[in-house]
Amino acid sequence: MEGVEPIGIFDSSLGNPLYDISSMAVMGFVDVIKKVRWFFKAIDEMVELAKEADKILLMDSSAFNIPLAKRLKERYPNREIIYYILPQVWASRPDRVKKLEKYCDRLLGILPFEIDYYTKAEYVGHPLLDEISVKRDIDSRYISFLAGSREGEIKRLMPIFREVRGQMADDALLVIPPNFSDEKIGTLYGDIRGFKVCRDTHKALAKSKFAFICSGTATLESALIGTPFTLVYIAKALDLFIGKRLLNINYIGLSNILLQNYNSSLLHRELIQRDVTVDNLLREYREVDRELFREKAQELREYLKYGSCKRVADVIMESPPPE
Repeated sequence: MEGVEPIGIFDSSLGNPLYDISSMAVMGFVDVIKKVRWFFKAIDEMVELAKEADKILLMDSSAFNIPLAKRLKERYPNREIIYYILPQVWASRPDRVKKLEKYCDRLLGILPFEIDYYTKAEYVGHPLLDEISVKRDIDSRYISFLAGSREGEIKRLMPIFREVRGQMADDALLVIPPNFSDEKIGTLYGDIRGFKVCRDTHKALAKSKFAFICSGTATLESALIGTPFTLVYIAKALDLFIGKRLLNINYIGLSNILLQNYNSSLLHRELIQRDVTVDNLLREYREVDRELFREKAQELREYLKYGSCKRVADVIMESPPPE
């Protein structure tokens, strides 16, 4: 945005941050414990830095940003605080709604249905509609395999993916996170000689006629690109129990969650735990209804409507200066 200078925690490509956004990344309970002291230090620094800011934009990362919002509102009661990418209160911890509405002045959601959980939230569109610039190639010939980004997910899925790939004549792409080193790939993925490695999720999905995807953002990316897929997920028993029973989550894929809230339909199949077998995955590929997938993917696009970047920028520029 012209005339705006960011300060604080953000991607270093945008300027000179206090900390690069990658510093916020944690994976699992142990990582959280290790970074607790750093989080408290970063919150203190952000509160001090905010005295130089005209407006405050908090994005995602509710475990960090809600305590930060509380401190900021106490220190600067007249400073407008905007929260973009709201926590999934529809899945767990609905008590966060009261905190967000108390400490934040504008709440900007990226899922149409989540707005109903708040009294002052507004839907601004979904960022993937800004980010995705490709569509599935008509002559796509690959099968993509996405095993996720977490160690446990990858190690549980790769043996099955290797067997499936061995029984398919099609060329296969293995999508690997761009930040993984060769050493990490060798440790987590094992033998990948039957796959062509791709580091760009969007390009891989655009070149694919079908994909097997571990749960995550990639399921929505595949839907918006137009590549049929099946979600495959093998979780720890405790994680599955928490998700299904305690959090009352009926579906894992974000596309399915969105369409269920939109018109009570589903976009794709979800194979979970013991259903993740070689035979089941091969059957999914052979029997997928590509025309139905195309129709449902279009419905999903219509539900999301538009990207969020311009609307978030407009909200920031329209926000009144501090009193």
